[in-house]
Amino acid sequence: MTQDRKLWLDALTKISGPVLRAAAAGTLARDLPLKYQPGVTDRAEYTYLETLGRTLVGIAPWLETKAEDPDEEAARAEYAALARASIAAGVTPGSPDLMNFSRGFQPIVDAAFLAEAILRAPTELWEKLDGAARRCLVDRMKETRTRKPYASNWLLFGAMIEAFLRFAGEADWDPMRIDYALKQHMQWYRGDGLYGDGPDVHVDYYNSFVIQPMLCDVLLAVEGEYKDWDALWPAVFSRAAHFASLLEQLVAPDGSFPVLSRSSCYRFGAFQSLAQAALLGNLEKWLTPGQARSALSAVIARVMAFPGMFDADGWLNIGVCGEQPNMGEGYISTGSLYLCTAVFLPLGLPESAPFWQEAAADWTQKKIWSAANTSSHHALTGIPRETFRRPE
Repeated sequence: MTQDRKLWLDALTKISGPVLRAAAAGTLARDLPLKYQPGVTDRAEYTYLETLGRTLVGIAPWLETKAEDPDEEAARAEYAALARASIAAGVTPGSPDLMNFSRGFQPIVDAAFLAEAILRAPTELWEKLDGAARRCLVDRMKETRTRKPYASNWLLFGAMIEAFLRFAGEADWDPMRIDYALKQHMQWYRGDGLYGDGPDVHVDYYNSFVIQPMLCDVLLAVEGEYKDWDALWPAVFSRAAHFASLLEQLVAPDGSFPVLSRSSCYRFGAFQSLAQAALLGNLEKWLTPGQARSALSAVIARVMAFPGMFDADGWLNIGVCGEQPNMGEGYISTGSLYLCTAVFLPLGLPESAPFWQEAAADWTQKKIWSAANTSSHHALTGIPRETFRRPE
């Protein structure tokens, strides 16, 4: 196994192991320590679905892809089985871990992350899921429809849930929730690979936490349904590739990165768009797989090195550099933190793929600050003729 892949797998299993073992045993609600800001009173309503959906959304491609290394394959198969048991425990009436899909607005968010995880691992997280659990999962997803998302990136949560229901064969899936989310985000595009979060531009990482990845995954899920949706592919995927390049350029020579605005304690989940572009083979031509891997590896190593990232029982603490509870907004609780797993998407590529086999390469900022004679990169204007094609 390559050194980088081992780094990534060690981090993935350390983060997700406590979640999946507790959830599979039906003890997540008992075992998960509930951390949040003083004075907040409602996080226990939401944190458990947050924990499961966000953990699975990042590790799903790894769960879906049989590993070439025997030891890794044994771990992958174990974690896939734990993931299925966790989903069943979270959606089945009478389970001690039955999760809240029906009360409050927050479940719309994390039901969408769970839906996205299943679309990223359809064999392991859907086809192999027990039939009764599949029915319960569909029923729980439909419970989110009693509330409407906010007019922001939240529209994509409703769209993702409907894309899942279409995938699950539900005749009453609602194309208008998808259409509205897609068309509104086309209206909210602000240029140079960036979408507004609603009509306004927010200087934070929500283009990577939600907007770019969900736009791509919704379009992949509904491919062929409507011509006008398919016609969005060139714009959406070229913008996603360019935004991934912008993220690569934010990685400092030591693996640190700018901590910008809200939800910073999702840590290296801020790099989901770069990770997804690598997974899909949607990197811009100048950004080689080896360079993207090296940048992401530096970020993972840097963040994981801080003492205090985990509590004594292996659960994540609030913060970016170890434990920094003041960095958690009022909507942040323990479960929220597990969106950090989104950095691990390229583990869905086999170890023989160029992403893992190409030689390590300096990333943009490391080149510049070592005085290498490198070139700069420019804004995205228009839509390139060569656009993303679904991997075979």
